[in-house]
Amino acid sequence: MRVRVDGKQCQGHGVCYMTAPDVFAPREEDGHAYVLHEEVGPELEAAARDGAEACPERAITVE
Repeated sequence: MRVRVDGKQCQGHGVCYMTAPDVFAPREEDGHAYVLHEEVGPELEAAARDGAEACPERAITVE
């Protein structure tokens, strides 16, 4: 599974990385989210989807 965060849409609310800290993390400079590993293994698929669904800006794509 591939996971991406659209840096232009992300507003840094932090809901994704609070929901799925094994998948997402905040960038130090602005608090906007990034994906720890672009390719997410089966053990983290549910967490990646939960983090994406929690994003109020819908800035996360899960494929």
